Amino acid sequence: MTDPPIVGDHRPEFQAVADAFAANFRPTGTADGPADVGELGAALVVLVGGETVLDLAGGWADIAGTRPFQPTSLVNAYSVGKALTAVAVMRLVDDGRLELDRPLTEHWPEFAAGDKHGATLRHALTHAAGVPAIAEPMANDALADWDAMAAAVARTPAYWEPGSAHGYHVNTFGYVAAAAACRVTGSTFPELLRAELTGPVGVADDLFIGTPVGHLDRCVEIDVGGPGTGPLAFPDEGDDRARMLHAAYFNPPSIAGMGMVNSAEWRRASVPSTNGQMTARAVARCYAALLPSASSPLLSGDLLAEATSTQTDGPDLIIGRPTRFGLGFQLHRDERTLGTTPAAFGHYGYGGSLGFADPSLDVAFAFLTARPGDRWQPPRTKRLLAALRSCFSIP
Repeated sequence: MTDPPIVGDHRPEFQAVADAFAANFRPTGTADGPADVGELGAALVVLVGGETVLDLAGGWADIAGTRPFQPTSLVNAYSVGKALTAVAVMRLVDDGRLELDRPLTEHWPEFAAGDKHGATLRHALTHAAGVPAIAEPMANDALADWDAMAAAVARTPAYWEPGSAHGYHVNTFGYVAAAAACRVTGSTFPELLRAELTGPVGVADDLFIGTPVGHLDRCVEIDVGGPGTGPLAFPDEGDDRARMLHAAYFNPPSIAGMGMVNSAEWRRASVPSTNGQMTARAVARCYAALLPSASSPLLSGDLLAEATSTQTDGPDLIIGRPTRFGLGFQLHRDERTLGTTPAAFGHYGYGGSLGFADPSLDVAFAFLTARPGDRWQPPRTKRLLAALRSCFSIP
């Protein structure tokens, strides 16, 4: 295997970011932070004021190292898709078809089961709906059936009273947040995403959650064998929290993509929290459409201000450490930098992929990796963010 060239371009003032991107392809030891084997393939796009200032791709699109990674390669971006799903749903709030503080059951009556009748769209978008996992055992075949997955979520009793706490809805977020929207519009989830997000932004052929057959050959293989990507450790299975955690990550067994992430079946399914296939260019353009410089903003100013303000903050019943969310967006915490300044909003994906917007700098950013690293402090992502901050003279 030989190193393919990094393709793309950047403005001279962003040379530090380009250098950091190139450095990410080299293994690092503990002297440079956590040990990391380096990239397999990755893409990075930065827009300032809606203009592209850096657009790079490099490495391999397959684990064997035979197919170069291209700017048009589609990457499984994991939880990057959560915020994008939220934006599509909030477009219905802007036009009055949904309301943040009305019960989800007004459009999705089945969701009332198990003491969830008081759950609102706001709860759903802030990981406070009380359904971070599906309670009943599910087979992997269900992942291809949106209705079956949504129905199982609806039948699950609340793990906590909606709104009384928050816990990261690792793999159920997309169903809880979007099922009512699909009922209101009478559309499938891929149709909803295209109508409310990718179509308006102009990236309908570069961002999918439910990838059409004709685009499967653009998907890159994800290498989940690197450090920091092994199975999660859980406490005693007899413990209530342990059962909740296990279901959150492993019900159905491959709901997080494990064992299926490189299969056509996985890529064609619609699992909004986890299996979106997208380019970094598309993610960056979606975030640019949420910035002050956007000529056709995706959300109204008032709703965006609410979406990017703190909605839930503090102990997270799933993650086991404090988290902070707006409406669908992760927000800055000092112990886990999200972007360039504390004003940034966006979402990480498993192992380091990241999309965010920073209105204070008018920056949109997207980084997608084919080799996930550390879950909480991904060293390659941190290196890119530090380099980007240096370009704006931010410590």
